[in-house]
Amino acid sequence: MMENITIRSIKTMEELLEVQKVEESVWHMPPTPVHQTFTASVNGGIILGAYDGDKMIGFLYSFAGFDGGNAYLCSHMLGVLADYRKGGLGVQMKLKQAELAKEMGYDMITWTYDPLESLNANLNLHKLGAKGAKYKENHYGSMDDGLNQGLPTDRIQIMWNISKSEATNTVAFNEDKVLLTATSEGNPLITNTFHETYTPKNDAWFMAIPNNFQQIKKENFKLAKSWRMHTREVFQRLFADGYQAVDIIRDDAKQVSYYVFKK
Repeated sequence: MMENITIRSIKTMEELLEVQKVEESVWHMPPTPVHQTFTASVNGGIILGAYDGDKMIGFLYSFAGFDGGNAYLCSHMLGVLADYRKGGLGVQMKLKQAELAKEMGYDMITWTYDPLESLNANLNLHKLGAKGAKYKENHYGSMDDGLNQGLPTDRIQIMWNISKSEATNTVAFNEDKVLLTATSEGNPLITNTFHETYTPKNDAWFMAIPNNFQQIKKENFKLAKSWRMHTREVFQRLFADGYQAVDIIRDDAKQVSYYVFKK
């Protein structure tokens, strides 16, 4: 399917109206106004559209950011229609974004994602080689869209240094260094290792998240909230101690993915 897909910059108001339709279909919430996305695109932002022939099937929206010392690209939203989500299109759109960002003079791209979304974690950390640098508790407050409704909107902030290619983080999984795991019933369990032997001097630590968080949320909201609160405790400790999320290790047999944390 990917051989028929093209990815290109979005420039016109007509194209931005197409972006709105895809955004609404993906996120099930009112789309970003076109006057805002257009203004971003002509002031240092990058907006991409993915097309299957003449049909837009994905978009990526990013705008210029500044922290008082450095300029960077803030990648705010990426959406792909459901029928096109398993072919690697998200990776290709991010790589195209990085290519254009380098041409514009950017060294860094940043964005946030829900740390319990295992596919997003795999894309950001494992496939792109970006780093999870900060943990933001209830970052957006209450949201009413289908993916976030009812849960605190905790986020990990990604920092992707596009000015240099970093070696893939190859860390061997170590069961003795797991700080949070899943029980046989699928419940989150903070381990004795976290409570008794964790030290910020260790080289690497691991923690589990479910592979199917949205399914859990639909079938057992109480369990989904338990995953949010248990993982928050471990995430916050690790980030406070100077660790970064550097990779994800998927275990499809156990239906979990393990974050890899290193300094």
